[in-house]
Amino acid sequence: MGCSSCGSGGGIPTGCKSNGTCSSGGCNKLGVFDWLANMQLPSGKSQFDIVEIRFKNSRKSFFRNLKGFELNVGDVVVVEASPGYDVGVISVVGELSRIQLQKKAPNFKAHEARKIIRHASQEDIDKWVASRKNEESVMHKAREMAIHLKLDMKISDVEYQGDGSKATFYYTANGRVDFRQLIKDMADNFRVRIEMRQIGARQESARLGGIGSCGRELCCSTWLTDFRSVSTSAARYQQLSLNPQKLAGQCGKLKCCLNYELDMYIDELKSFPSTEIKLYSKKGSGIHIKTDVFKRLMWYLHQTDDKSGPALVALSPERAKEIIAMNKEKEKPEDLKDFDQATFDTKAPKAPDYSNVVGQDDLNRFDKKFTKKKKRKGGKKKPTGNAGGDVKTADSKTPKAIDNSKSNDVKSADNRPKPKGKRPVKKNPNAKVNPNDNKPDDKKPAGKKPVKRNPDDKAKPVDKTKSAENGKPVENKSADKKPNTNKPRPAKKRPPRKPGDESKPTNKGNNDNEKSS
Repeated sequence: MGCSSCGSGGGIPTGCKSNGTCSSGGCNKLGVFDWLANMQLPSGKSQFDIVEIRFKNSRKSFFRNLKGFELNVGDVVVVEASPGYDVGVISVVGELSRIQLQKKAPNFKAHEARKIIRHASQEDIDKWVASRKNEESVMHKAREMAIHLKLDMKISDVEYQGDGSKATFYYTANGRVDFRQLIKDMADNFRVRIEMRQIGARQESARLGGIGSCGRELCCSTWLTDFRSVSTSAARYQQLSLNPQKLAGQCGKLKCCLNYELDMYIDELKSFPSTEIKLYSKKGSGIHIKTDVFKRLMWYLHQTDDKSGPALVALSPERAKEIIAMNKEKEKPEDLKDFDQATFDTKAPKAPDYSNVVGQDDLNRFDKKFTKKKKRKGGKKKPTGNAGGDVKTADSKTPKAIDNSKSNDVKSADNRPKPKGKRPVKKNPNAKVNPNDNKPDDKKPAGKKPVKRNPDDKAKPVDKTKSAENGKPVENKSADKKPNTNKPRPAKKRPPRKPGDESKPTNKGNNDNEKSS
């Protein structure tokens, strides 16, 4: 109910689009959580009669409940003003209001406090909302008047009183401004009582609100009420770069958060030696560059006459104090790198306490390329095109002759993978049947000239196992082994030839290759 958008949206703030989840509690600044709301008062003790009431933006004030109204947080009440009356919303009641009063206004006098007149009626609320709607248009007109009069001032906000009889203009200026003519012009145009209040840049940002560089709402619009002075020495103590764009806040001044951790930095820097003292060694001198308070390291630029040039050396405060004590006794260490703390602090990375069994937590698991294995083009053996086992000279289009260690017959050259183990030998169906086919074949593989042997020599058994080097058959030279007495494998029966088969190609393997091509 603090603004028109909240009142028309059923209590849900729609102006800031946060739906009541922002840290300021909605469209209003400096929201308070009553952590004593569920606490019951001791018997015989009445409730504290001074309550805190908030108005537009961050303006709050304390009023006295002399008539004993039953007041709760969020109630709209009518209070005394000069002149007339004002409308506000109760923010704190009870014992928490006593704590807030002691904190914010320790010199508050209860008998001088203004009173709560009554609960606001619907007529009072409608009049209050209507006057609040005119604030933005009135502010723009007032800015135009100030520009027309060439006044060095910035009107940042306008607040109407609840009864609409008075308007307060908040402005910022670098110096004193003579706005007497401006007040006359505004009173003639707006027909209300005019009041001018000068505020600072920090108060302006607290009234208007905004988002800081940290991504959160401004501290001055959520909880910070006292504005302490901030100097650039606070940034120097914290080893921050003196960049005005990063150190300045929404108000254009130095950020208030620079003072939050300043005391801790000052206490910690007491154990560090002075940064103005130079460190001397036999190779040169060291000048302080920067200090890391959290890691307790001081970085010095070691200037030497070496060809490599100056080098950065990280020293602990204890090491730096030790070198300073040596220099006072007119002693110099050999080199500052001997005291380099960065070399002592390097530790091996700790192994994780778990084992990656599945491998699903690897960030690079999707970077691997899963490619299919391609078949080798020249890996398949192609049969010869003759029937008698003679070698034929073939060009690039005809299949080449292959040296087979097990048989001189031609094998089919299809693209199917070879089965494991031995397979039956396929022969040319047009070849003449040799009655000695059932006998073991003693001929040498095709492509080699037959070797003449002495008929008196005994035939040695041949070991038809392939060598591991070239895959050719190797003769078994051991005479102690017995010849192979296994019976030859019977020839495969062929189906009867049909009429018209003579016109077909004689080589089945060649026919398959032509179809595949």
